[in-house]
Amino acid sequence: MSEATLIGSTKPLQEYYDVALVDLDGVAYKGPDAIPSAPPALAAARAAGMELVFVTNNASREPEDVSGQLTSLGIPTSVEEVMTAAQAGALMLTEHIANGSRVLVIGGQGLRTAVTAAGYTVVSSADDAPVAVIQGYSPDIGWREFAEATYAIHGGARFFATNLDMSLPTNRGMAPGNGALVAVVARATGVTPLAAGKPEPAMFHMAAERLNAKRPLAIGDRLDTDLKGARAANMPGLMVLTGVNDARDALLAPADQRPSFIGADLSVLSEIHPEPSVSGHWAHVGEARARVTGGHLLVDGGSAIDRVRAACVAAWAAADAGEKIVVETLPHLGVAF
Repeated sequence: MSEATLIGSTKPLQEYYDVALVDLDGVAYKGPDAIPSAPPALAAARAAGMELVFVTNNASREPEDVSGQLTSLGIPTSVEEVMTAAQAGALMLTEHIANGSRVLVIGGQGLRTAVTAAGYTVVSSADDAPVAVIQGYSPDIGWREFAEATYAIHGGARFFATNLDMSLPTNRGMAPGNGALVAVVARATGVTPLAAGKPEPAMFHMAAERLNAKRPLAIGDRLDTDLKGARAANMPGLMVLTGVNDARDALLAPADQRPSFIGADLSVLSEIHPEPSVSGHWAHVGEARARVTGGHLLVDGGSAIDRVRAACVAAWAAADAGEKIVVETLPHLGVAF
């Protein structure tokens, strides 16, 4: 099997891993509502001894607002248990920009607070001669803010972004994320920003260090941010199928975006995950098995989620061996989460 493949656990994940780094949108909640399985699953994880840090690429809100929302949704959360991309972005500034410098902040109050707390003077206009521009998501920014950022960057300011998510899930479907908004300024200036949030590993390391984690587990729904970031941070990642990416996306994931575990939702934290194995040309997970032959993926047996797991192991091994998967023939795996 490929090294970048699924692994098993002989104990429930919440008993083996001491800290879970939990994404928010698409994992704990979607839009204004909690994902139904999330509050009881996270309560059970805490009861089993697992500590939680909620790690989000959303930089528009204060940590207090995030913890308050989670608590109101039945997931009691302290401010110290929240790590935002705004906080990661402010830390990134300290590595490149002198303390006390003027920084043009394009984003929400959470980002302005974090940048101020890091020792910078926040300005709102290119006329204030900022030495840096940092851009984070806010539903309220528009042309005027993009223009100020463009003027400042053309004037010599360095360009930073809290994250580069191209989309974000809402209760009405997918909406443009910070990456899409950052692309406006990047196209106007020809400058690619340094980014702090997922999939960069810094946020994962910061969150794990906050609780002195010995065996952290990253949890997310997005392959290109949450799971890629887990790989970059050299941490096991759990993909839940409640958000942006689905089982079919997982089958086609490149090596640097593959999760170590896959589950329907957060309730799999309380479960033992079968160890994948290969016998002949078949990949086995539990009672499910899968193989790729002539570019076609064949799957049978077992539970729906074990079929997904076995299919991923087989598809990834085939891809790593140079075999092309015929995407149009990928089977329906009987998964509807």
